[in-house]
Amino acid sequence: MSEDSCTEPGPFLDRRQANHVPLSPVDFLKRAARVYPNKIAVVYNEQRMTYAELYRRCRRLASALRQSGVAKGDTVAVMAPNIPALLETHYGVPMAGGVLNALNTRLDAGAIAFCLKHGEAKILIADRDYAGVVRGAIIQLEQPPRVIDIVDCAGHGAHTASMAIGETDYEAFLGLGDPDFRWELPDDEWQSIALNYTSGTTGDPKGVLYHHRGAYLNAVGNSLAFGLTQRSVYLWTVPMFHCNGWTFTWAVTLMGGTHVCLRQIDPKRIFELIGAERVTHFCAAPIVLNMLIHAASKPAEKFGHRI
Repeated sequence: MSEDSCTEPGPFLDRRQANHVPLSPVDFLKRAARVYPNKIAVVYNEQRMTYAELYRRCRRLASALRQSGVAKGDTVAVMAPNIPALLETHYGVPMAGGVLNALNTRLDAGAIAFCLKHGEAKILIADRDYAGVVRGAIIQLEQPPRVIDIVDCAGHGAHTASMAIGETDYEAFLGLGDPDFRWELPDDEWQSIALNYTSGTTGDPKGVLYHHRGAYLNAVGNSLAFGLTQRSVYLWTVPMFHCNGWTFTWAVTLMGGTHVCLRQIDPKRIFELIGAERVTHFCAAPIVLNMLIHAASKPAEKFGHRI
């Protein structure tokens, strides 16, 4: 072989199973369930969920969505606060091949109707706290999506049956799914994983798509920049609907950290959770930080750990 031939480009290498795996943040959960099966993945009020349990629930969701006709590229919309169900959809929806559209819970019925129509949502998973807005949105649509209720006793009015929107609730829907559902990584890492809409504009919301590769890389970058480890405890103060929680929905799972869910912004509750769960990380807009600084009730002593 001549010296010059060493610098010449070689033949193109095809992407094969031996040398290529599509990048997808969904794979983070599979790894976490394998490496940290008994570690607490999610905390919500009195609820504790391990990574093994979270993985099974997400596979159930993916299976149930497939049985409901969700196919590759179909949109599944979710309107919910920062509760475990919204976190689960960040994995279950793409496991089914769908595209997750986490809706801004502060939009009115007209804007929600636009997002559902423009995004061609096939299914809408909605927390009953937003029953009025959801009803106002779906009556504006000629072909409304199938609605699945999230019932949460911590919600407004304890989410009684009179607040029902859809014909079934989220837990019953999960019960239809297979906890051992065999999902596959996307055949193309540039396949869409999430659809997000802008708000606060003078016209209609604008849709923006994430692909699996981009979501994966952004989550990896965030975990490095934020210093996440398997000992991290992340408090969900930033809405998961906002840029998919700045992709920390996936980044925390990548490192095997713990997600602490927070249904609504309440300074007193935030301080309680930081102390009780030993929260190490959280993100927040300036207005939330100002709420904490000027909160009427603050801890009497400093926390004994670094935040």
